[in-house]
Amino acid sequence: MAIYRLLKNRAFGPDEIKVLTAAYEEALRTLRLANRSDPTTEIVAKKIIELAQRGERDPVRLRECAIRSLTSASPPEVESTGRDLPHTRWAGRA
Repeated sequence: MAIYRLLKNRAFGPDEIKVLTAAYEEALRTLRLANRSDPTTEIVAKKIIELAQRGERDPVRLRECAIRSLTSASPPEVESTGRDLPHTRWAGRA
């Protein structure tokens, strides 16, 4: 599991590790990532660890911020403008 491997050389105590792994598992469940070898699982783990290193310890906020970081980095969507060339806009932005 990505988060355990990434936590090996970090200075987190047992209680903190429980919080981080709970946030990680919930994030994967929310994202429906059952395949633990999916590269996205490592991205989620890294984001949760990054947030924890900044001091965040609430598992709900860890999970939500990790999920939001994935969706805010979405590739551009292409929409038709009725012309020959499509109009590109970033997902989640008007």
